[in-house]
Amino acid sequence: MSNSLVHYVPILTTLVGAVFARTLFLHWRRKPGATYLLWWFLGVLTYVAGTLTESVTALIGWDPVVFRTWYITGALLGAAPLAQGSVYLLLPRRTAHALTILLLVAVAVAGTFVVLSPLDATHASVAAGRLTGQVLEWSWVRRFSPFLNLYAFIFLVGGAAWSAWRYRRVAGAGPRVGGNVLIAVGTLLPGIGGMATRYGYTEVLFVTELIGLVLVWLGYRLMVSAVAPSLHAAQRTLASDAMPASI
Repeated sequence: MSNSLVHYVPILTTLVGAVFARTLFLHWRRKPGATYLLWWFLGVLTYVAGTLTESVTALIGWDPVVFRTWYITGALLGAAPLAQGSVYLLLPRRTAHALTILLLVAVAVAGTFVVLSPLDATHASVAAGRLTGQVLEWSWVRRFSPFLNLYAFIFLVGGAAWSAWRYRRVAGAGPRVGGNVLIAVGTLLPGIGGMATRYGYTEVLFVTELIGLVLVWLGYRLMVSAVAPSLHAAQRTLASDAMPASI
């Protein structure tokens, strides 16, 4: 197996993600009642787990255990834990709890099938040391990921875009608008990369994962550091937004 430089990009993404996860964890510790922060922390942690498996594959080659871990943390979970944070901001808590149970059950069922599915060790991606779901002999297992990704898209990308649209009406809330736009774009990019892996272009995913993570972090920083001159007015206007006026 001969790797190009792009195959080692996940190592950098893993390091960046680890620092970001620590930042979110410390933020959650300061606001332990903020369930959305806990889910964002878990989401970035899952993201790091996925890019870590890509890093290991680049260093040691294709491995069945690493592959199955990659598929569960990347293709199945993906941005779903991050989206669950938005669920706790967008919806009533009881509804958010119910959706959490449904999400966990869906991931558990799909993940079990990924673990049990035989793998095609003769597939070209194995010899090339590439990660792709095409090696799953139970090809129908791959049908779970589009539904989970759609769930993440609706609540994470859609929630951030909706917040940006609502914040545009608040004076001095420009950073919040920009932050939500960055989060929406940043979470959309890995999804595009994930679609490329279905056709064997895993390298596209490596690049979009890094760029997407950086954009989400920048968006988060804008949201945290923004100081609106009319904070109380913003809180009244945006009480039901996907992002609170002060996160």
